[in-house]
Amino acid sequence: MCGISGIIKDKKSNILSLENQIKKMTLSLKHRGPDNSGIWTDSDNSIALGHQRLSILDLTAAGNQPMEFSDCKFVISFNGEIYNHLEIRREIESDVKKKINWISNTDTETLIRAFEFWGTKETLKKCSGMFSIALWDKSRKILTLARDRFGEKPLYFGWVNKNFVFASELKAIKKVEGFQNPICKKALSKYLSVNYVPSPLSIYENIFKLVPGAFVEINNSTRSIDQIKINKYWSMNNLIEKVSSKEINQQDVSINKLENILNNSVKSQMLSDVPLGAFLSGGVDSSLICALMQKNNLKPIDTYTVGFQDKQFDESKYAKKVAKHLGTNHNEIFVSENDCQKIIPQLPEIYDEPFADSSQIPTYLICNAAKQNVTVALSGDGGDEIFGGYNRYTWSPRIWNKISILPFFLRKKIAYLCLNISEKKLDFLLNIFINKAGFKIHKIAKALKSAVSLETFMQKMIIEWEGYDKLVLNYNQDHLVKNFLFENKKDELDSNFKDPISKMMYIDSVTYLTDDILCKLDRAAMFNSLETRVPFLNEKVVEFAWKMPISTKIKNGIGKWPLKNILSNYLPQNLINRPKTGFAIPLGKWLRGPLRNWSENLLNETRLVQEGNFSAGLIRDTWKEHLDGKCDHSSKLWSILMFQAWYEKQ
Repeated sequence: MCGISGIIKDKKSNILSLENQIKKMTLSLKHRGPDNSGIWTDSDNSIALGHQRLSILDLTAAGNQPMEFSDCKFVISFNGEIYNHLEIRREIESDVKKKINWISNTDTETLIRAFEFWGTKETLKKCSGMFSIALWDKSRKILTLARDRFGEKPLYFGWVNKNFVFASELKAIKKVEGFQNPICKKALSKYLSVNYVPSPLSIYENIFKLVPGAFVEINNSTRSIDQIKINKYWSMNNLIEKVSSKEINQQDVSINKLENILNNSVKSQMLSDVPLGAFLSGGVDSSLICALMQKNNLKPIDTYTVGFQDKQFDESKYAKKVAKHLGTNHNEIFVSENDCQKIIPQLPEIYDEPFADSSQIPTYLICNAAKQNVTVALSGDGGDEIFGGYNRYTWSPRIWNKISILPFFLRKKIAYLCLNISEKKLDFLLNIFINKAGFKIHKIAKALKSAVSLETFMQKMIIEWEGYDKLVLNYNQDHLVKNFLFENKKDELDSNFKDPISKMMYIDSVTYLTDDILCKLDRAAMFNSLETRVPFLNEKVVEFAWKMPISTKIKNGIGKWPLKNILSNYLPQNLINRPKTGFAIPLGKWLRGPLRNWSENLLNETRLVQEGNFSAGLIRDTWKEHLDGKCDHSSKLWSILMFQAWYEKQ
């Protein structure tokens, strides 16, 4: 895993100027790759590429980047892993009908030779892995940027003072001389709705995220986003269209085949020249990944979990039982409230732009713990989106089926009646039956106010701030980026889904998974110089999952049925069938307690007014309701607090 960066200057620059600029950009990414730093410049074309290396395959200097060869027209700076690169090497040798004198054992060299042999699109199609790639064609004078199918590895690009720039993280782009790109109000508004900045936006104007499964070509005359064509070599949309008529109905056969495909994915992602382990929460996804890893390893694998002193949020006992049953070398780290809160001041630096998924804190802590012993860790992320694991996939239809028989005006009236009862009172009346009853009922009621179908009901359930567009000051909704890349990606498949649950899984896969889950994992891991891998996101696993009918993935109201079925070969049922929880922290309580002063400072009314980003009155009202215990607004407030903490450091 690594960090990449680059710049194409608007005007011809001397070699010294180019070198100084790219060195600053590259050095800011040292945490992503502390093992080696490299730059490449071409002053005639005013281009520079940078690379920070975390050595995983072939630890020798032969794997250092940027990489070029005298007999090759390309220069490459690459972040990621190509799990099938040895297969690609054999295919190249087979096609050219001669033995190639490979200089290194790295996937980087495999890539650069493959691009020369097959071209950009065909090479990307052949690659199984996670990556962001910068490829300079010395003959055509064109820079190609590419990103993996699901967005496991980040890649930002855009313009600073007419100079084209790209990098793995925004902190490198901010090192470009004269950087003063203003905050993108559209991005800020979208951030408040979902607690992350969705692709292809970034928090800054004129800086974008390359969408997954795509590549772009840039030359020295490319001056704006309107001039860029997004070339898709893979999309979830096309995949689902391709397999929609190929559903598998023989459950026993399909489950066995899924296990084989998933096992092959795990096995391929265990390729490493450095110590390797896995995260283990005790949940279905991580337990299955660990089970398959142990199956493919002669010695006990290293597993890691984080436990909390607050027993309400501690699941480490389940992870310990799973580890004991599988025979792994298990490592536990127990953290206190104080340990978690110490991380908060670092979050703006870790995430580079506002990011408000509070599980970022325990994710960072487990990555930090794993790094003490390993350099690569496998994760169980992706299972929920691909196999229907989120609770809302099962309880949303049950609620909607009961309430939808009522006329819309009556549903709306019931919703408003529920909202008129405080969360505190609902907790008092119903907490014996439903945990956090008030919060859950209010969230459902807000969605029901305007939902006209199960589909719209589920989509409204994931919105954090109602009226988020009105919360941001001086935001003109009509001011859209021309050629906005996949603005309506959630609408791409309106006519192709047989059921709303599958559609919601698709939406989560192309939005929440990429821009929240995978972003959270990448930044937390790379800040600790740890590489993470996600076997569920192997393209063959995903393709096979979408061949399964929804009745197989969610069976009798139980999500991830295929994964639980496979896991039963490795674990007893009592370790499989338990309620789903999350990587949660007691955020609401902390905001009223140890984080109150810190929060009050960031949410100070005078400060909010002076900064001019938000409607101060609305935020203060929300903060007061939370402090009074009337409502749990912790998720809403965390989005504001994370922005304020980030903004403070700009």
